[in-house]
Amino acid sequence: MTRIVVFGAGGRAGRAVLAEAAARDWDVTAVVRDPTRYADLRGGRVTLAAGDVTDADAVASLSAGHDAAVHAAATLTVPAGEFFPAAASALLTGLATARVPRLVAVGLASQLPDVTGTPLIDTPGYPSEHRDFMLGHGAGLSVFRRATAEVDWLVVAPAGDFDHGGAPSGGYRFVPGSTSALITYADLAVAVADEIARPRHHRLLLGVAAG
Repeated sequence: MTRIVVFGAGGRAGRAVLAEAAARDWDVTAVVRDPTRYADLRGGRVTLAAGDVTDADAVASLSAGHDAAVHAAATLTVPAGEFFPAAASALLTGLATARVPRLVAVGLASQLPDVTGTPLIDTPGYPSEHRDFMLGHGAGLSVFRRATAEVDWLVVAPAGDFDHGGAPSGGYRFVPGSTSALITYADLAVAVADEIARPRHHRLLLGVAAG
């Protein structure tokens, strides 16, 4: 039986991963900051727990005994340039301590290179209203890329954006960054779960679009 711990389980990406895990009969520890706000997550094979993804000791304690971890946490109460690097560092340290070998994180399209190799965030006309948040994600990715911890990490991001109104296709494709590429949260969760069940990519940032 596969056991995973999901940090940021109350958000849209985290909830999609929980749903996909339920479809696969996996046991899940769903980590949120305040469990009283997420009582609807309880039930089935889900255990709801309080935790701070930026605290390495908490990560280690919550992750012990699991096969893999998912990082889908975000916050608007802490500057992104502080939160995402701190979370990446705590995850790498805590998971290594707990001997959890696999981490799949949910990333942003802005950090993906397009077909020319240019990160989307640096392409002409790319939206800039959330640039600080994008740069914070990039800083977290840099922590992963510099890591020496023996944690097999992977960052999976929508290749362009999330499709908030479309129906899940049940599949996905790995593609370069493109503002026209869309994927539902449910389909991204399939990609995340597949990379836990059968790891094919390692220590990379990958973009996914609807299959």
